Amino acid sequence: MKKNRTNGLAIVAALSVALLSGCEAPSLDGLLASHQPSQPTGNTATAKDGTQTNTTEPAQGESPRAKQASLAETIQDVNGVPTVTNPTDLAVVVNKKRALPADYIPPDLVEPDVPFPFDEKVEKRLMRQEAAQALEELFAAAKQDGIELYAVSGYRSYKTQKSLYETYVRTQGAEHAAAYSAVPGKSEHQTGLAMDVSGADAKTRLEESFGEMPEGKWLAEHCAEYGFIIRYLKGKEDTTGYAYEPWHLRYVGKEMAREITAAGLTLEDYLSATATAQK
Repeated sequence: MKKNRTNGLAIVAALSVALLSGCEAPSLDGLLASHQPSQPTGNTATAKDGTQTNTTEPAQGESPRAKQASLAETIQDVNGVPTVTNPTDLAVVVNKKRALPADYIPPDLVEPDVPFPFDEKVEKRLMRQEAAQALEELFAAAKQDGIELYAVSGYRSYKTQKSLYETYVRTQGAEHAAAYSAVPGKSEHQTGLAMDVSGADAKTRLEESFGEMPEGKWLAEHCAEYGFIIRYLKGKEDTTGYAYEPWHLRYVGKEMAREITAAGLTLEDYLSATATAQK
Protein backbone atom coordinates (compact mmCIF):
# COMPACT_ATOMS: atom_id res chain seq x y z
CA MET A 1 0.00 0.00 0.00
CA LYS A 2 1.31 3.42 -0.93
CA LYS A 3 1.12 5.88 1.96
CA ASN A 4 0.06 9.41 1.09
CA ARG A 5 3.01 11.69 1.81
CA THR A 6 1.06 14.93 2.08
CA ASN A 7 -1.42 15.78 4.78
CA GLY A 8 -5.10 16.14 4.07
CA LEU A 9 -5.11 19.94 4.07
CA ALA A 10 -2.30 20.05 1.54
CA ILE A 11 -4.24 17.66 -0.68
CA VAL A 12 -7.25 19.92 -0.72
CA ALA A 13 -5.19 23.06 -1.26
CA ALA A 14 -3.33 21.52 -4.17
CA LEU A 15 -6.37 19.91 -5.70
CA SER A 16 -6.94 20.63 -9.38
CA VAL A 17 -10.65 20.94 -9.99
CA ALA A 18 -12.20 17.91 -11.67
CA LEU A 19 -15.15 17.72 -13.98
CA LEU A 20 -17.56 14.89 -13.23
CA SER A 21 -20.65 13.76 -11.39
CA GLY A 22 -20.99 12.87 -7.74
CA CYS A 23 -20.21 9.27 -8.53
CA GLU A 24 -18.40 9.47 -11.85
CA ALA A 25 -21.58 9.07 -13.87
CA PRO A 26 -21.66 7.53 -17.35
CA SER A 27 -22.15 10.59 -19.52
CA LEU A 28 -19.05 12.38 -18.27
CA ASP A 29 -16.65 9.47 -18.82
CA GLY A 30 -13.67 11.41 -20.08
CA LEU A 31 -13.75 14.06 -17.38
CA LEU A 32 -12.68 12.03 -14.35
CA ALA A 33 -10.66 13.85 -11.73
CA SER A 34 -8.09 12.12 -9.54
CA HIS A 35 -7.64 11.89 -5.76
CA GLN A 36 -5.60 9.85 -3.30
CA PRO A 37 -6.87 7.04 -0.81
CA SER A 38 -6.21 5.47 2.64
CA GLN A 39 -5.25 2.14 4.26
CA PRO A 40 -7.21 -0.51 6.32
CA THR A 41 -6.39 -2.83 9.17
CA GLY A 42 -7.62 -5.89 11.02
CA ASN A 43 -8.60 -4.51 14.45
CA THR A 44 -7.11 -1.01 14.36
CA ALA A 45 -6.10 1.29 11.54
CA THR A 46 -2.84 3.21 11.89
CA ALA A 47 -2.78 6.54 10.09
CA LYS A 48 0.27 8.21 8.65
CA ASP A 49 0.56 10.36 11.77
CA GLY A 50 0.79 7.26 13.94
CA THR A 51 -2.69 7.50 15.43
CA GLN A 52 -4.92 4.44 15.59
CA THR A 53 -8.64 4.14 15.09
CA ASN A 54 -10.72 1.16 16.14
CA THR A 55 -12.58 -0.75 13.47
CA THR A 56 -16.24 -1.58 13.85
CA GLU A 57 -15.70 -5.34 13.67
CA PRO A 58 -17.68 -6.87 16.55
CA ALA A 59 -16.70 -9.63 18.90
CA GLN A 60 -17.01 -13.10 17.41
CA GLY A 61 -20.63 -14.26 17.30
CA GLU A 62 -22.02 -10.78 17.91
CA SER A 63 -23.89 -8.93 15.18
CA PRO A 64 -22.23 -5.61 14.24
CA ARG A 65 -25.72 -4.12 14.31
CA ALA A 66 -25.67 -4.32 18.11
CA LYS A 67 -22.69 -1.97 18.15
CA GLN A 68 -24.18 0.71 15.93
CA ALA A 69 -26.07 3.85 16.84
CA SER A 70 -29.32 4.48 15.00
CA LEU A 71 -29.55 7.07 12.24
CA ALA A 72 -31.45 9.44 14.53
CA GLU A 73 -28.64 9.28 17.08
CA THR A 74 -25.95 10.36 14.61
CA ILE A 75 -27.40 13.57 13.19
CA GLN A 76 -27.49 17.17 14.37
CA ASP A 77 -28.54 20.50 12.90
CA VAL A 78 -25.65 22.73 11.87
CA ASN A 79 -26.80 26.08 10.51
CA GLY A 80 -29.93 24.46 9.13
CA VAL A 81 -28.09 21.51 7.57
CA PRO A 82 -28.63 17.99 8.98
CA THR A 83 -25.02 16.98 9.65
CA VAL A 84 -23.62 13.63 10.78
CA THR A 85 -21.93 13.44 14.17
CA ASN A 86 -19.87 10.33 13.35
CA PRO A 87 -17.93 11.16 10.16
CA THR A 88 -15.04 8.78 10.95
CA ASP A 89 -17.29 5.78 11.73
CA LEU A 90 -17.14 2.95 9.18
CA ALA A 91 -20.94 2.87 9.31
CA VAL A 92 -21.45 6.60 8.72
CA VAL A 93 -24.47 7.29 6.51
CA VAL A 94 -24.04 10.20 4.11
CA ASN A 95 -26.83 10.86 1.64
CA LYS A 96 -29.03 13.66 0.33
CA LYS A 97 -30.51 14.16 3.79
CA ARG A 98 -27.32 13.70 5.84
CA ALA A 99 -24.25 15.86 5.22
CA LEU A 100 -20.66 15.62 6.34
CA PRO A 101 -19.08 18.65 8.00
CA ALA A 102 -17.92 20.86 5.12
CA ASP A 103 -14.37 20.90 6.47
CA TYR A 104 -14.16 17.15 7.05
CA ILE A 105 -11.03 15.46 5.71
CA PRO A 106 -10.49 11.79 6.61
CA PRO A 107 -7.50 11.49 8.97
CA ASP A 108 -5.84 8.45 7.40
CA LEU A 109 -5.91 8.74 3.62
CA VAL A 110 -3.55 6.51 1.64
CA GLU A 111 -3.32 5.19 -1.90
CA PRO A 112 -4.20 1.52 -2.39
CA ASP A 113 -1.84 -0.50 -4.55
CA VAL A 114 -4.37 -1.34 -7.25
CA PRO A 115 -4.65 -0.49 -10.97
CA PHE A 116 -6.07 2.89 -12.00
CA PRO A 117 -6.99 3.86 -15.58
CA PHE A 118 -4.96 7.07 -15.29
CA ASP A 119 -1.41 7.98 -14.26
CA GLU A 120 -1.99 11.30 -12.50
CA LYS A 121 -1.24 11.32 -8.77
CA VAL A 122 -4.46 12.96 -7.75
CA GLU A 123 -6.96 12.98 -4.92
CA LYS A 124 -9.34 10.35 -6.22
CA ARG A 125 -6.68 7.67 -5.82
CA LEU A 126 -7.11 7.89 -2.06
CA MET A 127 -9.16 5.92 0.44
CA ARG A 128 -9.07 5.61 4.18
CA GLN A 129 -6.43 3.21 5.39
CA GLU A 130 -8.59 0.22 6.30
CA ALA A 131 -10.71 0.51 3.18
CA ALA A 132 -7.63 0.77 0.97
CA GLN A 133 -6.14 -2.42 2.37
CA ALA A 134 -9.45 -4.22 1.88
CA LEU A 135 -9.62 -2.97 -1.71
CA GLU A 136 -6.18 -4.42 -2.39
CA GLU A 137 -7.36 -7.79 -1.09
CA LEU A 138 -10.53 -7.63 -3.18
CA PHE A 139 -8.62 -6.78 -6.37
CA ALA A 140 -6.14 -9.60 -5.72
CA ALA A 141 -8.98 -12.11 -5.28
CA ALA A 142 -10.68 -10.89 -8.45
CA LYS A 143 -7.44 -11.30 -10.40
CA GLN A 144 -7.11 -14.88 -9.16
CA ASP A 145 -10.60 -15.52 -10.56
CA GLY A 146 -9.65 -14.01 -13.92
CA ILE A 147 -11.45 -10.71 -13.28
CA GLU A 148 -9.58 -7.52 -14.15
CA LEU A 149 -10.69 -4.47 -12.17
CA TYR A 150 -9.72 -0.80 -12.16
CA ALA A 151 -10.22 1.72 -9.38
CA VAL A 152 -11.74 4.83 -10.91
CA SER A 153 -12.59 7.30 -8.16
CA GLY A 154 -12.18 7.23 -4.39
CA TYR A 155 -11.84 10.18 -2.02
CA ARG A 156 -13.30 13.48 -3.15
CA SER A 157 -13.04 16.68 -1.15
CA TYR A 158 -15.89 19.12 -0.52
CA LYS A 159 -14.24 21.60 -2.88
CA THR A 160 -13.97 19.07 -5.68
CA GLN A 161 -17.53 17.82 -5.21
CA LYS A 162 -18.78 21.39 -5.47
CA SER A 163 -17.03 21.81 -8.82
CA LEU A 164 -18.22 18.42 -10.07
CA TYR A 165 -21.83 19.02 -9.14
CA GLU A 166 -21.92 22.45 -10.74
CA THR A 167 -20.35 21.05 -13.90
CA TYR A 168 -22.80 18.16 -14.02
CA VAL A 169 -25.79 20.47 -13.63
CA ARG A 170 -24.44 22.70 -16.39
CA THR A 171 -23.72 19.87 -18.84
CA GLN A 172 -26.35 17.24 -18.00
CA GLY A 173 -29.16 19.20 -16.39
CA ALA A 174 -30.41 19.49 -12.83
CA GLU A 175 -32.67 16.42 -12.95
CA HIS A 176 -29.93 14.08 -14.16
CA ALA A 177 -27.49 15.56 -11.66
CA ALA A 178 -29.93 14.95 -8.82
CA ALA A 179 -30.18 11.25 -9.75
CA TYR A 180 -26.48 10.52 -10.14
CA SER A 181 -24.59 13.19 -8.24
CA ALA A 182 -24.39 14.65 -4.76
CA VAL A 183 -24.41 18.25 -3.64
CA PRO A 184 -21.24 19.30 -1.80
CA GLY A 185 -20.97 17.72 1.63
CA LYS A 186 -23.42 14.94 0.80
CA SER A 187 -21.16 12.68 -1.24
CA GLU A 188 -19.96 9.36 0.15
CA HIS A 189 -16.69 9.94 -1.64
CA GLN A 190 -15.82 12.60 0.93
CA THR A 191 -15.81 9.88 3.62
CA GLY A 192 -12.84 8.14 2.01
CA LEU A 193 -14.75 4.85 2.30
CA ALA A 194 -16.09 4.63 -1.27
CA MET A 195 -14.49 3.62 -4.55
CA ASP A 196 -15.98 3.51 -8.03
CA VAL A 197 -14.72 0.41 -9.84
CA SER A 198 -14.76 -0.57 -13.51
CA GLY A 199 -13.56 -3.38 -15.75
CA ALA A 200 -10.81 -3.53 -18.35
CA ASP A 201 -13.19 -2.96 -21.26
CA ALA A 202 -14.70 0.16 -19.72
CA LYS A 203 -11.96 1.77 -17.70
CA THR A 204 -13.77 5.06 -17.23
CA ARG A 205 -17.33 4.10 -18.19
CA LEU A 206 -19.63 3.74 -15.24
CA GLU A 207 -23.01 2.56 -16.42
CA GLU A 208 -25.84 0.41 -15.11
CA SER A 209 -24.87 -2.26 -17.64
CA PHE A 210 -21.71 -2.84 -15.59
CA GLY A 211 -23.88 -4.87 -13.24
CA GLU A 212 -24.43 -7.43 -16.03
CA MET A 213 -20.76 -7.65 -16.98
CA PRO A 214 -18.53 -10.38 -15.51
CA GLU A 215 -16.76 -7.77 -13.38
CA GLY A 216 -20.00 -6.38 -11.99
CA LYS A 217 -21.40 -9.83 -11.27
CA TRP A 218 -18.19 -10.85 -9.50
CA LEU A 219 -18.29 -7.75 -7.32
CA ALA A 220 -21.93 -8.29 -6.39
CA GLU A 221 -21.15 -11.87 -5.38
CA HIS A 222 -17.84 -11.36 -3.57
CA CYS A 223 -17.42 -7.75 -2.40
CA ALA A 224 -18.93 -8.43 1.04
CA GLU A 225 -16.18 -10.99 1.71
CA TYR A 226 -13.77 -8.04 1.81
CA GLY A 227 -15.99 -5.63 3.74
CA PHE A 228 -17.68 -3.80 0.85
CA ILE A 229 -21.30 -3.41 -0.19
CA ILE A 230 -22.88 -2.28 -3.45
CA ARG A 231 -24.09 0.96 -1.94
CA TYR A 232 -26.81 1.97 -4.40
CA LEU A 233 -29.00 -1.04 -5.18
CA LYS A 234 -31.50 -1.45 -7.99
CA GLY A 235 -35.03 -0.76 -6.79
CA LYS A 236 -33.83 1.10 -3.69
CA GLU A 237 -33.70 4.57 -5.20
CA ASP A 238 -36.36 5.90 -2.83
CA THR A 239 -34.23 4.83 0.13
CA THR A 240 -30.75 5.82 -1.02
CA GLY A 241 -31.77 8.82 -3.12
CA TYR A 242 -29.63 7.63 -6.03
CA ALA A 243 -30.07 5.56 -9.16
CA TYR A 244 -28.63 2.03 -9.31
CA GLU A 245 -24.81 2.14 -9.32
CA PRO A 246 -23.28 -1.35 -9.52
CA TRP A 247 -19.82 0.20 -9.73
CA HIS A 248 -19.98 2.09 -6.42
CA LEU A 249 -18.36 0.13 -3.58
CA ARG A 250 -18.65 1.28 0.01
CA TYR A 251 -16.50 -0.12 2.80
CA VAL A 252 -18.29 -0.94 6.08
CA GLY A 253 -16.25 -3.89 7.44
CA LYS A 254 -16.64 -7.61 6.75
CA GLU A 255 -19.29 -8.59 9.28
CA MET A 256 -21.60 -5.70 8.52
CA ALA A 257 -21.10 -6.11 4.78
CA ARG A 258 -22.05 -9.78 4.98
CA GLU A 259 -25.21 -9.05 6.97
CA ILE A 260 -26.29 -6.21 4.70
CA THR A 261 -25.63 -8.16 1.51
CA ALA A 262 -27.24 -11.39 2.71
CA ALA A 263 -30.41 -9.50 3.64
CA GLY A 264 -30.47 -7.41 0.44
CA LEU A 265 -30.56 -4.21 2.47
CA THR A 266 -29.26 -0.71 1.94
CA LEU A 267 -27.08 0.84 4.63
CA GLU A 268 -30.02 3.07 5.56
CA ASP A 269 -32.33 0.06 5.95
CA TYR A 270 -29.76 -1.78 8.04
CA LEU A 271 -29.24 1.04 10.51
CA SER A 272 -32.96 1.82 10.64
CA ALA A 273 -33.48 -1.80 11.67
CA THR A 274 -30.86 -1.20 14.36
CA ALA A 275 -33.10 1.41 15.95
CA THR A 276 -36.06 -1.00 15.88
CA ALA A 277 -34.03 -3.83 17.41
CA GLN A 278 -32.81 -1.59 20.23
CA LYS A 279 -36.32 -0.56 21.33
